[in-house]
Amino acid sequence: MWQKAREKALSAEDAASPLAEVPYSLRHAGVSLWIKAGVDPVEVARRAGHSIAVLWKFYAKILRGQEHRANQLTYDALGVSEEAATPE
Repeated sequence: MWQKAREKALSAEDAASPLAEVPYSLRHAGVSLWIKAGVDPVEVARRAGHSIAVLWKFYAKILRGQEHRANQLTYDALGVSEEAATPE
Protein backbone atom coordinates (compact mmCIF):
# COMPACT_ATOMS: atom_id res chain seq x y z
CA MET A 1 0.00 0.00 0.00
CA TRP A 2 2.78 2.43 0.96
CA GLN A 3 4.70 1.77 -2.27
CA LYS A 4 1.54 2.37 -4.33
CA ALA A 5 0.97 5.67 -2.50
CA ARG A 6 4.58 6.72 -3.13
CA GLU A 7 4.29 5.91 -6.84
CA LYS A 8 1.09 7.93 -7.09
CA ALA A 9 2.34 10.93 -5.07
CA LEU A 10 5.95 11.15 -6.25
CA SER A 11 7.58 11.64 -9.61
CA ALA A 12 8.97 8.48 -11.20
CA GLU A 13 12.49 9.63 -10.31
CA ASP A 14 11.62 10.29 -6.65
CA ALA A 15 9.64 7.04 -6.38
CA ALA A 16 12.74 5.16 -7.57
CA SER A 17 14.83 6.87 -4.87
CA PRO A 18 14.90 6.16 -1.12
CA LEU A 19 12.76 9.28 -0.51
CA ALA A 20 9.99 8.33 1.95
CA GLU A 21 10.90 4.70 1.41
CA VAL A 22 9.07 3.69 4.59
CA PRO A 23 6.35 5.53 6.56
CA TYR A 24 8.83 6.18 9.39
CA SER A 25 10.72 8.46 7.00
CA LEU A 26 7.89 10.98 7.31
CA ARG A 27 8.16 10.98 11.10
CA HIS A 28 11.91 11.42 10.91
CA ALA A 29 11.45 14.28 8.44
CA GLY A 30 8.94 15.95 10.74
CA VAL A 31 11.23 15.74 13.77
CA SER A 32 14.15 16.99 11.68
CA LEU A 33 12.05 19.93 10.46
CA TRP A 34 11.09 20.92 14.01
CA ILE A 35 14.74 20.85 15.06
CA LYS A 36 15.91 22.86 12.03
CA ALA A 37 13.08 25.36 12.55
CA GLY A 38 14.46 26.09 16.01
CA VAL A 39 11.82 24.37 18.13
CA ASP A 40 13.26 23.76 21.58
CA PRO A 41 14.72 20.21 21.70
CA VAL A 42 12.77 19.48 24.88
CA GLU A 43 9.54 20.27 23.02
CA VAL A 44 10.65 18.27 19.98
CA ALA A 45 11.34 15.27 22.20
CA ARG A 46 7.94 15.64 23.88
CA ARG A 47 6.10 15.87 20.55
CA ALA A 48 7.98 12.88 19.16
CA GLY A 49 7.47 10.82 22.31
CA HIS A 50 11.22 10.61 22.84
CA SER A 51 13.46 11.31 25.78
CA ILE A 52 16.12 13.97 25.31
CA ALA A 53 18.71 11.16 25.30
CA VAL A 54 16.98 9.46 22.37
CA LEU A 55 16.65 12.77 20.53
CA TRP A 56 20.39 13.41 20.91
CA LYS A 57 21.27 9.87 19.91
CA PHE A 58 19.31 9.83 16.67
CA TYR A 59 19.33 13.50 15.68
CA ALA A 60 22.77 14.61 16.90
CA LYS A 61 23.90 15.65 13.41
CA ILE A 62 20.97 18.04 13.16
CA LEU A 63 21.22 19.33 16.71
CA ARG A 64 24.92 20.13 16.42
CA GLY A 65 26.28 22.90 14.26
CA GLN A 66 23.64 25.45 15.18
CA GLU A 67 26.08 27.95 16.70
CA HIS A 68 25.20 30.76 14.31
CA ARG A 69 21.48 30.34 14.95
CA ALA A 70 22.04 30.17 18.72
CA ASN A 71 24.15 33.33 18.57
CA GLN A 72 21.50 35.12 16.51
CA LEU A 73 18.77 34.16 18.98
CA THR A 74 20.93 35.49 21.81
CA TYR A 75 21.66 38.76 19.98
CA ASP A 76 17.96 39.17 19.23
CA ALA A 77 17.05 38.58 22.89
CA LEU A 78 19.62 41.17 23.95
CA GLY A 79 18.49 43.61 21.29
CA VAL A 80 21.96 43.93 19.76
CA SER A 81 23.29 43.25 16.30
CA GLU A 82 25.91 40.63 15.61
CA GLU A 83 28.28 43.35 14.46
CA ALA A 84 27.89 45.25 17.75
CA ALA A 85 28.46 42.08 19.77
CA THR A 86 31.49 40.85 17.81
CA PRO A 87 34.83 42.45 18.71
CA GLU A 88 37.04 43.49 15.83
